[in-house]
Amino acid sequence: MGKRRPAASASIISAALAACRRHIAFVILFSAALNILFLAPSIYMLQVYDRVLTSGGLLTLLYLSAVLLAALAVLSFLDAVRARLLAAMGKRFDRLIAPHVLAGAMQAEGRKAAGQAHVLREFDTLRGALTGPPALAAVDAPWTPLYIAVCFLIHPWIGMLALGGGITLVIIAFINQQSIHRAMRANDQATGAMYSMQMADGQQGETARALGMQGALVRRQLQARVSLSEAMTKASGANALYSATTRFFRLLLQSASLGLGAYLALQQEISPGGIIAASILTARAFAPLELIVGAWRQFEQGSQSYAVLREVLKTQESAREHTQLPDPSGALSVEGVAVRSPTGDRFLLAGANFKVEPGEIVGVVGPSGAGKTTLMRVIAGALAPEQGAVRLDGAKLSDWSSDLLGRHIGYLPQEVGLFMGTISENISRFEAKLGYDQSEIDAAVIAAAKNAGVHEMVLAMPRGYDTEIGPNGRGLSAGQAQRVALARALYRDPIFIVLDEPNAHLDADGEVALITALKAARERGATAVVVAHRAGFMNIADKLMVVQDGRIEAFGPRDQVAAKFASPSGPRPVVVSTNEPAGRRP
Repeated sequence: MGKRRPAASASIISAALAACRRHIAFVILFSAALNILFLAPSIYMLQVYDRVLTSGGLLTLLYLSAVLLAALAVLSFLDAVRARLLAAMGKRFDRLIAPHVLAGAMQAEGRKAAGQAHVLREFDTLRGALTGPPALAAVDAPWTPLYIAVCFLIHPWIGMLALGGGITLVIIAFINQQSIHRAMRANDQATGAMYSMQMADGQQGETARALGMQGALVRRQLQARVSLSEAMTKASGANALYSATTRFFRLLLQSASLGLGAYLALQQEISPGGIIAASILTARAFAPLELIVGAWRQFEQGSQSYAVLREVLKTQESAREHTQLPDPSGALSVEGVAVRSPTGDRFLLAGANFKVEPGEIVGVVGPSGAGKTTLMRVIAGALAPEQGAVRLDGAKLSDWSSDLLGRHIGYLPQEVGLFMGTISENISRFEAKLGYDQSEIDAAVIAAAKNAGVHEMVLAMPRGYDTEIGPNGRGLSAGQAQRVALARALYRDPIFIVLDEPNAHLDADGEVALITALKAARERGATAVVVAHRAGFMNIADKLMVVQDGRIEAFGPRDQVAAKFASPSGPRPVVVSTNEPAGRRP
């Protein structure tokens, strides 16, 4: 349902650049004026040597100096404006593309397309290449023929020297590109792998310390840094070699033009002023080419970043503008759903078929690794099935905008997944960032916290609902984090509730609050699918589902399914985990 967006991965970037076309046009225009004004010092030198020194006219020298001063002032002004234009272009480019890039990075498909690369860092690299020194080199380089042409006007031999030098520097730049390409790619891959490993190990720092693993993990990271260091050294060494070679040839050619000019002046073929002018012009002609060689690493990084972003943005091609559907009533239908493992060698979930009516509570049981969590992720919309469909009130979850659908779903994953921010922001799902009324948000947050039985617990914290927590609920105990995540799931009374092991870390009071919240949800007609194994919860379930080996082995009214599996002649018993505190196991 809805219309597909016309923008594909390449056209998203193209459209952003098109929106910046005025910035680009003015940058090119100012670059043209700048490069013409760069001729002023050469013309000034010619006039001083050929007119002032021969005629002794002080007034002529004064006028020439005034004109040069004005030209250099305008040149400096245009250079500053050009830099500000590029900065403004970068800001607009960021505003137009960053939402698409961040959306792609939030999705599993986008992260898979990025591989080891960090998407936002790649975007910043591309932005730097488009608005930094590489961009200046690119807009100045086309003016090199102008300076070479003026060199020809001074004398054909000087022009030939400038032309040959320019061709030599272009060849060096091409060889540099060929040699640095593989080194830069290896460097970027090693960098991404090393940083990902360090971040992952750092998040488990406390576990590593308790198990005496810090030394081993540090050594593993050092081994990864060896590969990174070798790749960086190779890339930097290759670029430094060609930059030094380019600088050598530029200085050599500049000096050669001065010597050639002196020879031609002695032969009475050019004026003495032509000697200095030729030296200045050849230096200016070669400067952009030298800058290109020096900035080639940024060019290469920008090119690779563009390739990564193109793959990430391809995952947005199927995005569409969804027709806004009416609020669901909670009728769930799962039709032939199947999900493969990340390696693709087996099914985590296969042939899942069942229906749940509004106002029903379904308990899901099964041994560890049976596929319960995968099932919860699929029906909550967190994971797209490879086969089949999940429907809410007859509409597939993919027919909804994820942000709109999320308002009707209360999802508590097995890993609670709290975010950096305040407790209030986490419970409210950061709605304040979307511009919602803060007083309305606060009222809904407190109502959800009371439903989850965490209101008093939150008030007892140093700053209450404004208490800051770290990633994954750092700063809270496991039980506190789970109860805050439960309040987030109950925020604004969702009509469809999916809870994966919601009582894994709850004490007796927390479990009572959970059962009370589920009963209240049932009374208002909400549907709930819950993975839990304690007797207290099973007593309130309307239906029971048994999942084993990635398949639904039984589904139906609680008492019938329980009796079927309790019968000696029934199916094999299902081993379920028990998280009861001591003294409370059934």
